[in-house]
Amino acid sequence: METKHIGFTMITVRSLILLMCFSQVQQVISFSARWPHDIASSRQLQINSYSGEHGMYKGLKNERTRLQQSMNNEDNSQKFKLMSVVTSDPSRSIAFSSVMALCGAALGPFLDSYHSAFGVLKYEEPITAILWGTEAYPGLTTAWWVPELFGLAGFLIGWLYILFDALLESPTEAKSPSPPKILVCISIFTLQYWLSGVLYQWGVPRSDILTIMASVATIGYFAFDNTMTGLITSLATAFGGPLIEIGLLSTLHGHGGYQYSDAGETGFFPLWIVPVYFLGGPAVGNLARSFWNLFTTDKEKGEVNSDKKPNTVVECDVCNGTRCVGCPNCDAQGYYITYGQSVTCTSCRGRGFVICRACFSQYDEDPGDIDAIREKMSRMPD
Repeated sequence: METKHIGFTMITVRSLILLMCFSQVQQVISFSARWPHDIASSRQLQINSYSGEHGMYKGLKNERTRLQQSMNNEDNSQKFKLMSVVTSDPSRSIAFSSVMALCGAALGPFLDSYHSAFGVLKYEEPITAILWGTEAYPGLTTAWWVPELFGLAGFLIGWLYILFDALLESPTEAKSPSPPKILVCISIFTLQYWLSGVLYQWGVPRSDILTIMASVATIGYFAFDNTMTGLITSLATAFGGPLIEIGLLSTLHGHGGYQYSDAGETGFFPLWIVPVYFLGGPAVGNLARSFWNLFTTDKEKGEVNSDKKPNTVVECDVCNGTRCVGCPNCDAQGYYITYGQSVTCTSCRGRGFVICRACFSQYDEDPGDIDAIREKMSRMPD
């Protein structure tokens, strides 16, 4: 195949990729700069606001301790959230893990067979099955250890999606992909695998294949995922997969392993394999979301949607169910007298009362969300 006319097209495609990725890169940079320090910084600013000239007042040390504790509670709540996802329903976690590993082990070797069929790589001890193919291009070419490896990949990518969805609170619609969306995404991923093998067999330069594969991966991500969970997991797959391949290529050579026909820019494989790995994130991730939803009972879904109980009144001997107690920082006065002048208390903002800590945990609210607590207190009658 002649490739001299592809150069100009590749330059145009690369420019389009840069434009498409620009907005997402800005989002990632902004997110990286903020998370996870946003919450901690806001808490620390609140603590520092009590420093300086108000350091002499009664109760300041206790208030600083409480604010620092709230920062620790925020960290602990994130850990508890992740643990509860895994342990809240052990049977669901086991079923999900098994299905994801099974899907990876079943689908992965057939995708990998495209690269064997088109000469991208060669196994030292191949296992072949003609199936719907031909003797020249069998439907399956693999090795005994390949299904296990793809099964592990399905397991890991699936759990990364579920855990990051919970941690980052992905939009509900993103966590509930429709069956057509799932199938089309897997089909695009399959097409990408096939196309990479075809282009290699046709003798298309590596850089051009890389551009095409990156284009497919970028479009696939924005079309079928476009969440921070998907971006993080896909990047982890794009970098983790090739690193694992380097280990396999280095250790299995001469022991039933494999080799790429073109060692490429890395000395192990061509770089265009990286965006192929990247699109595996949304393809496997959306499938994982659908299975997780399938294994989640209606009762568990209801508990997630009704986690907050704002109208419940808890009996409390300290606040008598009002959720308010006198501010310990200003002795419930709402102000201080310093240097002969009246200064508004920053703890209670001049109201003389703060939220009751004795019954706070019984309302299923986040103790580290200071802004939410202040908003709630602002609605309390004087």
